[in-house]
Amino acid sequence: MNSLGKEFLETAIRRLKYYKDLGDKTFAQLNDADFYFQPNSESNSIAIIIQHMTGNMLSRWTNALTEDGEKDWRRRDEEFTTHDYSKEQLIGIWEEGWNCFISALSSFQEEDLLKTIHIRQESLSLVDAINRQLAHYPYHIGQIIYVGRMIKDGEWKNLSIQKGQSQQYNQGGQLKDPAKKF
Repeated sequence: MNSLGKEFLETAIRRLKYYKDLGDKTFAQLNDADFYFQPNSESNSIAIIIQHMTGNMLSRWTNALTEDGEKDWRRRDEEFTTHDYSKEQLIGIWEEGWNCFISALSSFQEEDLLKTIHIRQESLSLVDAINRQLAHYPYHIGQIIYVGRMIKDGEWKNLSIQKGQSQQYNQGGQLKDPAKKF
């Protein structure tokens, strides 16, 4: 039987991989220019969200148990600056952040979960830091999906249960919790 800590880490990783997959499936539907679409001047483009998430992941999860999660080398404000990256480069940036984060989570042991870490010199338990990211990253992935749907409009390939198809989905034999495939 799994311990509670091991179960927490395993399910957190599965959930996060599922949300990453939703981002990946959104990116597959977009072209280079789509990554820079902004609904208005106050909105972030998908490219900016990728840059921000990656900066956050690299800063928070590099040496998370021994260094403050807000690294001196992080340039957070720069994450919100538009760069001329191709779709391929943006996906590479995205992968770099996720690889850092998932590798860190995979390296933690149950006894690490109650250890105190620091983010911006504020103390919190590792389990709280993971929960913080379980809210933060899906929030941004929801933004990515929403912008992707705006861009693609009628050409959007749904990532979830189609409208009006809930009953058929529930009666079907497919996996009901898509995160379980990770």
